[in-house]
Amino acid sequence: MSEIESPSSLSLLRQRSGRRQVPVSGNLVEEVDFADGHPVPRRLQAAAGAQIDPVAWTRTHRSQLRESLLRNGALLYRNMGIDDVAVFKGVVDALGGGERLTYENRSTPRTQLDDRIYTSTEYPAEYAIPLHNENSYTHAWPGVIYFHAQQPSAEGGETPIADSRKVYASLDPVLRERLERRKIMYVRNYGELDLSWQEVFQTESRSEVETFCAQAGIGFSWREGERLRTWQVCQASATHPLTGEKVWFNQAHLFHVSSLPEDQGAMLLAACGRDNLPRHACYGDGGEIEDSVLEEIRGCYERHAIRFPWQSGDLLVLDNMLFAHGRMPFRGPRRILVAMTD
Repeated sequence: MSEIESPSSLSLLRQRSGRRQVPVSGNLVEEVDFADGHPVPRRLQAAAGAQIDPVAWTRTHRSQLRESLLRNGALLYRNMGIDDVAVFKGVVDALGGGERLTYENRSTPRTQLDDRIYTSTEYPAEYAIPLHNENSYTHAWPGVIYFHAQQPSAEGGETPIADSRKVYASLDPVLRERLERRKIMYVRNYGELDLSWQEVFQTESRSEVETFCAQAGIGFSWREGERLRTWQVCQASATHPLTGEKVWFNQAHLFHVSSLPEDQGAMLLAACGRDNLPRHACYGDGGEIEDSVLEEIRGCYERHAIRFPWQSGDLLVLDNMLFAHGRMPFRGPRRILVAMTD
């Protein structure tokens, strides 16, 4: 980064190795690579003894930060004084340049803590959450997602990330073409064993759900006992609107019943049958996705996964199309906050 705001100056700085320092009102912020050699996320941290106002600093350097995010896909604020929800919101608003988004058409439980500030997915600590791009099971998704580590867990709990461009490029071309051509259908049965439709759509009104589904291209049917079933055919890959790069962009490997531990998946299939699973993914024409296809996708994500331990006060910023994210199992209290912008 540089106090000179032109993109060309920033590009020249990127060509230099080692540590770069950014003067801001007499203080310093350093941009450094991780010690393990990963070029992402780009780590921004206050120099020793520097007093940084992270909101003002972000506002001043927004153009460089946005350009860096677009190029690298991931930024990490560290030791920058992001120590409460108000500061987190301020940085998000300064960098996002627009309104924070609400969580619509949810797939996981979470709690709203403040105006469009949420907890990360509230899922049992002993399980991992597979790498995925937020809301890639729909036709509408956030452009940028922000994770703030209020309280890292004592053990585990990392938020792994993976470059969606590399995942796309390294998949078997035959597999990739098949999924792009046939697309992916997501089927959900709400209530009882998963989220209720009231929580997913944040309403008690059936008519509001019907309107949302009609506008979003989601098929639906009401079943006995106020139960709802939905289905939607979506993309397997996407093209980033600003960079023109192809990215792997779906959640077939996460929605599919095989994403569960083997014993749980077998119990669920025995109890519900495939048609009544709380959630499932198949080809867009209704055909079952082969286990070998899903295993290759999961293996590809694993090969490209980047993991690092959270530090209290960290803020991870991801271009939601360029980078997928997940969660590792953990022990002890853990509190990661989430916000999203276009």
